[in-house]
Amino acid sequence: MTAAAVFFYIFSAIMLASAFMVIAARNPVHSVLFLILAFVNAAGLFLLAGAEFLGMILIVVYVGAVAVLFLFVVMMLDVDFAELKRGFLQVLPIGAVIGAIVAIELIMVVGAWTTAPANLIAIDAKAPAGITNTQALGQVLYTKYLLFFQASGLVLLTAMIGAIVLTLRHKVVKRQSIEEQNARTPETAVELKKVASRAGV
Repeated sequence: MTAAAVFFYIFSAIMLASAFMVIAARNPVHSVLFLILAFVNAAGLFLLAGAEFLGMILIVVYVGAVAVLFLFVVMMLDVDFAELKRGFLQVLPIGAVIGAIVAIELIMVVGAWTTAPANLIAIDAKAPAGITNTQALGQVLYTKYLLFFQASGLVLLTAMIGAIVLTLRHKVVKRQSIEEQNARTPETAVELKKVASRAGV
């Protein structure tokens, strides 16, 4: 067994175990940490497959941004997960039915999956000589699929703006007015009240 095969089985086993712990861990912070571990091992698999660009993007984008951002959101919001799980048993039958339907669909898709000969030829095609996989991917992405790339960027921008609008809370901030303070008189600045004995204010 070659070293590449050994690392493939190591990365795959750790990634599958981490993916299971993401949904099995009771602490949401632990789930995020297991998610980061799964991303790191998936990046290792991409490196073994020769797709170093995808591996680095997985580390930079998902581990460096998405997972860490989710971790900060979980820690800052202080969500009461016990309150969220209180009505779990009421929706459990519906969730079980939906999960069974999705599982059946996945089994049917995997059972009927076939690979076209043209796709096999495209997979075997190598990058042009003299450039790396990243350069070849950039040439295809910014020429043939430029419109789709720009459309995906607009979708992400819309999602970001929507998240900001939904979480934005308008607060009334008291500001200092120099003109009003200079224009004050003793009559407007001080209010005298006559309080009865032992009555309080």
